[in-house]
Amino acid sequence: MNNPQDTQDISKSIQACAAHYGEHADAMRDYLLDGERKARLLNNRGPIRFDERGELARDIRDAYSEYGFYVFEDVIADEELEDIKQDLGAMRKTFPAEPNSKLTADGQPALGADCLGPNLLWAKPLGDPLGGTALADGRHQVKLFEPEAGEEAPKQAPFVLLGSLQFSEACLRVYGHPQLLRVAEAINGKDFAPFNESLFIKDPGIGAAVSWHQDGNTHWNSKDFDEGIHGFNFMVQVYGSTAVNGVWVKPGSHKVGKIDIKKLVEECGSERIDGMVPLLCNPGDAIICNRQILHGSFPNCGYEPRLTVNFGFHRRSSVLGVQGPGLYSEPMFYDEALIEERSKVIGYAIDARQQRFPDEQPYQYQPFVESGKAFHWSDAVKAELKDYNLLDLSI
Repeated sequence: MNNPQDTQDISKSIQACAAHYGEHADAMRDYLLDGERKARLLNNRGPIRFDERGELARDIRDAYSEYGFYVFEDVIADEELEDIKQDLGAMRKTFPAEPNSKLTADGQPALGADCLGPNLLWAKPLGDPLGGTALADGRHQVKLFEPEAGEEAPKQAPFVLLGSLQFSEACLRVYGHPQLLRVAEAINGKDFAPFNESLFIKDPGIGAAVSWHQDGNTHWNSKDFDEGIHGFNFMVQVYGSTAVNGVWVKPGSHKVGKIDIKKLVEECGSERIDGMVPLLCNPGDAIICNRQILHGSFPNCGYEPRLTVNFGFHRRSSVLGVQGPGLYSEPMFYDEALIEERSKVIGYAIDARQQRFPDEQPYQYQPFVESGKAFHWSDAVKAELKDYNLLDLSI
């Protein structure tokens, strides 16, 4: 087991972050350091392991159930990390010059300019664009403190890229990672269904906050409610994740139902909620995080970037026959045909990965095995992924 963040010394970032909080600087510094310490004491990190029957190791499943997250170490090798960095570096050159622009800074057609679906979202540097708003069904109940960014900061900065697999083949290949898909099968069943894919961009001194919230809208009052009914997200870390730039979670909160976050903040006396810990990762680590867990992130006032390749999966029973709330797409009824259409990206991802890593044993997705469907990734089929996220299975 590696020590989390053993490749990064973030002491300067902790000091820089705390300095942004004025009279609360000491409290913020202590909160960051205490969260780091508590995170390192948890027994929920290590490589992906399967037992002799091919099942996800029982201790991993138990720890994921207990805490609501698990840090899988060294999932993405250095070679693939370089692929991702190069791909995303090239992609960022195609970002619009500013929000709502159809052109890049040098006048070329921008990424997503001809898409119908949402793609690149922007935010005020070090802001909290969702907190205290009605966006995402009002799940971000409180607004976090918004520090002042430096004078050189832009007015708006890239924050989240939705529908990311249509823009990045490297991200598509990560999505087809056989061990991660085996984990998805272990948690959500052989017929697991896709959810949503995105990139979270937390540039140093700029990256915006995501206020405390729980994901999930549909099943909180279901008679079948349990800890896994709203699915999970994988968070693959390209540069690592720290107490300053990373997501914080409240271990075990995925089991308690919907939380009154406003009341919790009032009881704690500040936005620094008691019991939260940061998700500490090295480059190439991948977190599995229950969507029902209380989580969020502070603005990135430090010096290290965070770039998270984010993608989630559901139990099929959680989405089949369900009316979607329309968070990432238009409200729609999730029937077999729609789920089958949205699942095509899994097939293309598996084949794209096999072409790049031919010595790797590809994952076999049971619904495709049963239907006899085969998918071959090529330049000719890239157009099929355009606006694929209009069919995101939000619940």
